[in-house]
Amino acid sequence: MIAQNLELKNQTVLLTGAAGFIGANLARGLLSSEEGITVVGFDNLNDYYDVGLKEYRLREIEETAKSRPDNRWVFVRGDLADREAVERVFREYKPGVVVNLAAQAGVRYSIDHPDAYLSSNVVGFYNVLECCRRYPVSHLVYASSSSVYGANKKVPYSTDDKVDNPVSLYAATKKSNELFAHAYAKLYGIPSTGLRFFTVYGPAGRPDMAYFGFTDKLRRGDVIRIFNYGNCLRDFTYVDDVVEGIRRVMVRAPEKKTGEDGLPIPPVRLYNIGNSHPENLLDFVKVLQEELIRAGILPADYDFDAHKELVPMQPGDVPATYADVSALENDTGFRPDTPLREGLRRFAAWYRAYYL
Repeated sequence: MIAQNLELKNQTVLLTGAAGFIGANLARGLLSSEEGITVVGFDNLNDYYDVGLKEYRLREIEETAKSRPDNRWVFVRGDLADREAVERVFREYKPGVVVNLAAQAGVRYSIDHPDAYLSSNVVGFYNVLECCRRYPVSHLVYASSSSVYGANKKVPYSTDDKVDNPVSLYAATKKSNELFAHAYAKLYGIPSTGLRFFTVYGPAGRPDMAYFGFTDKLRRGDVIRIFNYGNCLRDFTYVDDVVEGIRRVMVRAPEKKTGEDGLPIPPVRLYNIGNSHPENLLDFVKVLQEELIRAGILPADYDFDAHKELVPMQPGDVPATYADVSALENDTGFRPDTPLREGLRRFAAWYRAYYL
């Protein structure tokens, strides 16, 4: 295991994408568990999906912060592509650790809206890197994605695998983040850790994700479309596991070292964060249906077969995602392990409380 070399106590953490699904859960986790921490949240609250859900998450963060008066929560509304707005936050709050989770998400949306991905995921990340260079930080942790593995046929996916064949623009922008971070680590010594997330789900998640969209449609009596005729495998990762993985990585910054040639070795690491237990999509939908019935969202006699359609694979999708998390476990002692049924049960309970 790699020893912890950073403390979050009395630390200022800049968290971009703070109103997003993972970001909001991380903010609450840090504020509820650390001492004397200042979390500066940064988000543009765009309308890619329901802004009301993002505002709900921010209220939840504020409630958590109120319960811990020794900690501080600050929210700044701004766009990562706005260089001056990003620099202003660095200049004013001088964060010691930066967690960059802000991004234009979604594989399918990138097919028709490429500009949004270049602005947020490329220009925005460049702005973060430039500010980390000009206002030195102890550790930059940033979100990559399992989508960088593209159509790789070798499973489980390892961070040692080549990822040179993206099948979506979204994946290409995430791969570019890894390359940019490596270059800045090499040139400027910025300790950076990239995290490849695998199909994150849970309460107050993203409405564009399959489990959330399926729930909305089934509740309305619409037909859900199951791609690749149900022959997809997904490594569903519960959000609390993702948050714990991020927290363990945050306090283990890559060390600056010199190679045998006398030149600096880039202080970079990459980890997969996934459940390392891929689920067949049809099995996943079956469990979701059962938990929606259990929560009273669907009636006990719901005719599921009448509300599903098996269709071909969509452009940009891949047939399987499967994480090798051995590096994460070896270095931090943590391995995601929340069972799918337990995670979907928590989601269903939240969905009923929020919408019904």
